[in-house]
Amino acid sequence: MLKKLFFLGLFMALPLASFAIDDVKDVDIQKESAIQKRLTDVGTSILNANKIDGRVVFVYDKTEVKEKLKLDKTLLDRQVIVYGYDYKFIEDDNELAAFLSRRIAEAYRSYPGLFSGYLNSVKIKAAPKKYQIIFDKIGVDYMVRAGYNPVAMITLVNKSYPQKRGDSLTSNVTSKRLAKIYEHICIKYPYYLVNNEYYHNKSYQNFLLTSVNNRKMLEEKLRTRSRKEPVYE
Repeated sequence: MLKKLFFLGLFMALPLASFAIDDVKDVDIQKESAIQKRLTDVGTSILNANKIDGRVVFVYDKTEVKEKLKLDKTLLDRQVIVYGYDYKFIEDDNELAAFLSRRIAEAYRSYPGLFSGYLNSVKIKAAPKKYQIIFDKIGVDYMVRAGYNPVAMITLVNKSYPQKRGDSLTSNVTSKRLAKIYEHICIKYPYYLVNNEYYHNKSYQNFLLTSVNNRKMLEEKLRTRSRKEPVYE
């Protein structure tokens, strides 16, 4: 008798478990749809404000860590993929615009040129370290034209990219990237530093703490009006 009651209870519980699983799936779908809409809204605003005449689409992938062997489709398909690993660092629309803007710059560079932009794509792949800085700066320009605060590029990069021991063959040390971004904002868009809404942001305060020497080099360059590029560390 007890065995019959146990199986009867188990049988009755199965539909409830199924409903619970379906509810979780619905919540996940709604959450992903909301994130996808946010990406599309911010990304399209950047495209339109900068009159980007090549199509670029935005896709959310909740994968926590991007697989090492997975192809980056930014250049190949003009498709900006925001992985869950990247998205978890983004706190506001300015930081989302920072992430998307530099990826849009990369994707758009693959349109003009020989063989429908294929040659430009090869150049970018061949010199990723050089183009990393170029796309950071273009991304800042895109942000400003679209009405976003470029200082968010600093806060996002500062908290989401680790500080390696030095430059590699494919990328610049993060502190150097940050120094170049800061210099670009300081020279072209000083208003955002004078009226800095991110001044009390913890990530920005950490950037100020860890960039003293680089900012001193920039100050000396501006003070002397030197054309010599500072050797940022």
